[in-house]
Amino acid sequence: MDNSIKAFKLISILEAISFLVLLLIAMPLKYIWEMPEMVRIVGMAHGILFVLYVMGAYWMYEKLNWSFKTLMIVVLCSILPFGPFYADKKYLPA
Repeated sequence: MDNSIKAFKLISILEAISFLVLLLIAMPLKYIWEMPEMVRIVGMAHGILFVLYVMGAYWMYEKLNWSFKTLMIVVLCSILPFGPFYADKKYLPA
């Protein structure tokens, strides 16, 4: 498998995990236990990973000759909690 595909898979997994940590750990810490520090840290990491994911999706669009529809599905998967895992399994070569 090409290194660029491996890199996108890694970014995809990290982006999905960071989103889940943000939603399931950091946000409850902030709003239930009034500990906003975790949101700042995880939120920044997730933001960077999100931008890398979208850029990587466009890179895969060009590299794998995806249709525009596939690109849009993969990008939309980035805003769903488990979406990047789905996009990885469905649209990226094993």
